[in-house]
Amino acid sequence: MSEYQLEIKQIVDYPRCRIYRQFIQNLMADRSIRTSGGSGLFYYTVLCNYANFRTSYLRIDGIGYTVYPGEWICTVKELTAWFRTRFQCQAVSILDELQKRHLISYLFLDRGKVVKYKVRDWKKHNTVLDYNCPCQKDTGFFFMPTVIATELVSAGRCSEMDILLELWMSAVYNDSQVQGSEIGPVVYFRNGTGSPLAAYSEMAVRWGISKATTGRILKKLADMDYISLMSFPGRTGSVIYLHSYLSTMFQISDVLVDKEEVAMVLKINLALPDETDSQEDSTVTERRYAFQRN
Repeated sequence: MSEYQLEIKQIVDYPRCRIYRQFIQNLMADRSIRTSGGSGLFYYTVLCNYANFRTSYLRIDGIGYTVYPGEWICTVKELTAWFRTRFQCQAVSILDELQKRHLISYLFLDRGKVVKYKVRDWKKHNTVLDYNCPCQKDTGFFFMPTVIATELVSAGRCSEMDILLELWMSAVYNDSQVQGSEIGPVVYFRNGTGSPLAAYSEMAVRWGISKATTGRILKKLADMDYISLMSFPGRTGSVIYLHSYLSTMFQISDVLVDKEEVAMVLKINLALPDETDSQEDSTVTERRYAFQRN
């Protein structure tokens, strides 16, 4: 019998992505990334981040509540802080929108001061434990279906936080179906080409924003050390690699990805035209112009 060997991969065909609770807590604490937007991916991820894996009991203002797997109970004030909305009614409207999309259900308790919500299909994608125990909210991970992330991103204008989360969920590592994934965690939008190259115009349509805004947000995330953004000449497109992905997902050291190595793997020519050739092209153009005038 051959010895079992664990392979560290994030493959295209796997329909779910592990999301670590501590990673989401870190994003929630990063106030430099804007959350205002209409897609709802960030808000839905936050609700999943607090959902229970097992039954637990919670007391709020002296009242005891039973919280089942896939559920959580919080005050409207807490919810407003998680979503970073200015008013509580804005946080509730976000719940309404997610409920209309059949992603969650919720109800008010204690005369509207407390919200109890349930993530639909939680048991379908996450293991439910039978025993009763408090559920930690800043350790471990939960599974997010990639199809839900795609549907949310397509529903409205994405915020900076929505875009960062979708980049994270679109990452592929060490999968032979995607070029460049063997050298680092690369963003691949699962378009069937096997190439991670994407144009700003394509990403702009995907996220419901302008091409200029797309470039600005990607540059901001690169400057904040969340991603490595590699743009190539002409209409070739850009490639995005994620920072801290391997250490977060697999608890192994992160790798530095070199642009020249990526170009070689993707068979992209980075060489600039020879100066002599440019001069010859210029001379030919001048001669043609002179010929046309005569």
